[in-house]
Amino acid sequence: MKKLFGLSILVLSVFLVSMKGEKKDMLAIGVSMPDSDLKMLNIDNKEYSLNDIAGKNGILVIFSCNTCPFVIGNGPKSEGWEGRYPALGDLCKKMDIGMTLINSNQAKRNGDDSFEEMQKHYVNKNYNCFYLVDNNSVLADEFGALTTPHVFLFDDRHKLVYRGAIDDNVNHKADVKDNYLINAINNMITGNKISPDVTKQLGCSIKRI
Repeated sequence: MKKLFGLSILVLSVFLVSMKGEKKDMLAIGVSMPDSDLKMLNIDNKEYSLNDIAGKNGILVIFSCNTCPFVIGNGPKSEGWEGRYPALGDLCKKMDIGMTLINSNQAKRNGDDSFEEMQKHYVNKNYNCFYLVDNNSVLADEFGALTTPHVFLFDDRHKLVYRGAIDDNVNHKADVKDNYLINAINNMITGNKISPDVTKQLGCSIKRI
């Protein structure tokens, strides 16, 4: 009887795990954007999909949050990579590329990465793009996104053309030597080869449940 009970628990556990799903491998260059019709809540209290946000020439997706030192900076002299978000937003608008930040930190949804805190952070940091809630880290799992920030740039056919970091200096934009993402955007628009098209993402792990 005990063996039968234990077997039932094991079967139930496997079933629950399979229902929850597993994080997929990181998207490869050339792969189509997944879950492009998934509706997510934006800081304006309206829902949008990636297809809704995409511009004529593509879409920039950055997994981000309110809390990671790589995003917000580590100390008063550090800008963090979010210090580059407004300029990226302006560039994307100029190039007719949609841009969105995605908050997938489900484990912090009742704390510093709550929807209300996202709204406050958006205003305080002068964001000028979409900032969406990824409930249960669904989109992050489909992208294989690992960190905050983690960048994914898609072209006008919604194929991935660049993945990785924004640039090579998290603390100070004045000290940046390699503008990976800006270079990728410019090359994508002009039809030139993007090199590198993959860089190492650096940041805090996405806080999944």
